[in-house]
Amino acid sequence: MSEKGALDFSPRPLRPSRLNYGKYAILIIAAAFWLVYVSAQRQASRVSPLSDCAQVPPVLPTTLPELDEHLKSSAFRNTSIARLSNSVKIYTPSFDDLGPVGEDPRWDVFPPFAAYLNATFPRLHTALTVEHVNTHGLLYTWAGSDDALKPILFMAHQDVVPVPDATIPDWTYPPFSGAYDGKFIWGRGASDDKSQLIATLSALEALLDAGFSPQRTILVALGIDEESMGLQGAGKMGPFLLERYGPDALAAIVDEGAGFVQKWGTTLALPGIAEKGYLDVQIVVRTLGGHSSIPPAHTGIGVMSKLIVALENEPYHPEISAENPITTLLTCGAAHGDDFPKKLRRLLKVGKKQVLAHEVAKDPQAKYLITTAQSVTVINGGIKANALPEKVIANINYRVNIGSTTDSVKHKLEGITRRIAKQHNMTVVPISESAPGTISILYHSALEPAPVSPTEGPVWSLIAGTTRALYGEEVIVAGGHMTGNTDTKYFWPLTKHIFRFGMGWDGSSEGMGNIHTVDERASVAGHLNAIRWISMFVRNADAAEL
Repeated sequence: MSEKGALDFSPRPLRPSRLNYGKYAILIIAAAFWLVYVSAQRQASRVSPLSDCAQVPPVLPTTLPELDEHLKSSAFRNTSIARLSNSVKIYTPSFDDLGPVGEDPRWDVFPPFAAYLNATFPRLHTALTVEHVNTHGLLYTWAGSDDALKPILFMAHQDVVPVPDATIPDWTYPPFSGAYDGKFIWGRGASDDKSQLIATLSALEALLDAGFSPQRTILVALGIDEESMGLQGAGKMGPFLLERYGPDALAAIVDEGAGFVQKWGTTLALPGIAEKGYLDVQIVVRTLGGHSSIPPAHTGIGVMSKLIVALENEPYHPEISAENPITTLLTCGAAHGDDFPKKLRRLLKVGKKQVLAHEVAKDPQAKYLITTAQSVTVINGGIKANALPEKVIANINYRVNIGSTTDSVKHKLEGITRRIAKQHNMTVVPISESAPGTISILYHSALEPAPVSPTEGPVWSLIAGTTRALYGEEVIVAGGHMTGNTDTKYFWPLTKHIFRFGMGWDGSSEGMGNIHTVDERASVAGHLNAIRWISMFVRNADAAEL
């Protein structure tokens, strides 16, 4: 039985008219276009993982083999322990409310640290050019003999997260002691980020002692406020270097970041090739004040509470975009991990993004690598027990998923805010028009997700090859990313090859050394391996065409 518009497969005359030929041609063409469209739509909803997670071979330096032996010596180990331990003893906190450099006395913690570096690395401070950017930011330049070669830049930060006085009794060792227990150096900043900072300068000092003379210029930028957005440190040095060298002028940047994980029956090194976006939001609810004995149905705190509950009741769902590095990570796990979950392996093979994303998100450590994070972090309102609050303020922090945008976050937030405002006969207005009966939204520090660094070509081959040369070919290197941000955001125009990598690993310790909390510590073995990695990478980069 046929219906109007359906294809009719009943017998036709042996000599159909030209008109019928035309009809057939149109139908065939339409069907072909439809198949192409459907195929494209299906491909858009699928992940396209690498077929085999191909690994680059180890890359060993061809110069100064005696240096590699020296870096393994007991004497160098003892020197390195002292250098890192003493650096932790110099407390260099940064705060979110720091005033301008030169005006706020809390910046005065940095000159003693700079003096310590000068005394600890005398050869480096004699041979390299040292510039102070915005007074306390330190920029080192080891000029190469060939100006045609793009420089490489190592980054680290001098500042540390403050230690609340109330937590000091909870530390195993005092937070500014730099105590060494035979395996770890303990104290605030030991892991974040003085271990990598001291490792960088130690590697360059050792290269100088060994007589190394680079063809390729080597730069080191040490920020002063990475823990509070980096505006005064890296935020000044990035533009400074851009003005000096121009866009796309650096071969590579290496900063702190993701490290190593032992997962799925294999060891993975995960140099960070991307970062999530960032957005701070302040919401202000204004209501009429008055005596608490005659309250409205909802006070300002009540309205704000309903808004927060509404936001948290509509969380962001996990999504894996084509550019998210987790696709490659999963592919490498499937290719090299004997214990890789069968379900994930099957979903990778089928390739449906959304199903895969929800399965990955079951792992709490992985969830926010593929999900926009929304956290209400500060709230205040009301000044007295018997007075109705007139202004209630809440701060919300967003970490924007790779493949998303800050505009999409704003759109969702504003939609939910308007809905809650309407329920309470309030209006959403700019902060300049704030008055009782209104809700205002202020946006701060908007940052889009970072450009994704390539994981092919000579620069990636050096990053991965140096790592496998140091740690062995059983280590699988894949591009990774973290849920937080680094100072590299101020250096994006300088190169597309930016790697956030905690290259110092001791082969057993897991996690990130209790950064930002009680009992922060750094593995000495990991610290020594970071020195070795940097010294190898410098020599490898000097001999490579980048």
